[in-house]
Amino acid sequence: MSLLESLKMAKKISTLVVFLIFLAAPLPAQTTGLPNDTPASGTTAIPSPQSTAIPFIDLTIRNPESGREVAFSLQLLLLLTVLSLAPSIIILMTSFLRISITLDFIKRALSLQQVPPTQVLMGISLFLTIFIMWPTFDSIYNNSIKPLSDGEISVEEAYRGAETPMRLFMYRQMSGHPENIRLFMSMRGLDKPDTLADVPTYILIPSFILNELTVAFKIGILLYIPFIVIDMVVASALMSMGMIMLPPVMISMPFKLILFVLVDGWGLLTSQLINSFV
Repeated sequence: MSLLESLKMAKKISTLVVFLIFLAAPLPAQTTGLPNDTPASGTTAIPSPQSTAIPFIDLTIRNPESGREVAFSLQLLLLLTVLSLAPSIIILMTSFLRISITLDFIKRALSLQQVPPTQVLMGISLFLTIFIMWPTFDSIYNNSIKPLSDGEISVEEAYRGAETPMRLFMYRQMSGHPENIRLFMSMRGLDKPDTLADVPTYILIPSFILNELTVAFKIGILLYIPFIVIDMVVASALMSMGMIMLPPVMISMPFKLILFVLVDGWGLLTSQLINSFV
């Protein structure tokens, strides 16, 4: 029997099986009498179906009637803009940048590919950032968010109250290395600042980002040095034994992990990172 004939026979058999199942299915019984709990004297009233209330949402757009409404619309637009930029603010204006880059460096120095996952490293960076930045966040809440929600200050005063703690935090990290501030001030043609008040915020933020990148790369270099020594020793041993085709990383990675665990690497790295911001 050919393949085409077999397919036709299987189609006929499946059609027959579906037809027999349809015939064997019991039909729903029709009730000829009244239920036990229905009184004998019926009524001609049609019961109204029970409907679920669905809320009605109406979004209308109209012209503002006063300057207060215009100001409120601009404030709402500014708030939405800040919320959309919140991830970038958290990454670039806090300690998150330095911590995340350092943890990625230690992962690469240990020759680890999938462990720990990137999501875990980002989560560790986030919670360490909250731990380090908590005094700054608490000052922002007490001086800006809470008075604004209570109606004690205006939006402009709330912005100034939130800006000051962040500026102090960023400036403290660059207190010993103000060259980045001088670089951006000179590129804008501004005079040499004498105090923090003379540095605009749009100058302070990129200066802080460059400083964090520089510090993170310096930490990465120091982290790589002991593990490079282990790689060189293992590679020399394999070359002397004639094992040229064996990748040195496969042999050196266990020794790296042993060294990292023996010196309590995670605790030492975390404590030094936190102390670098204090």
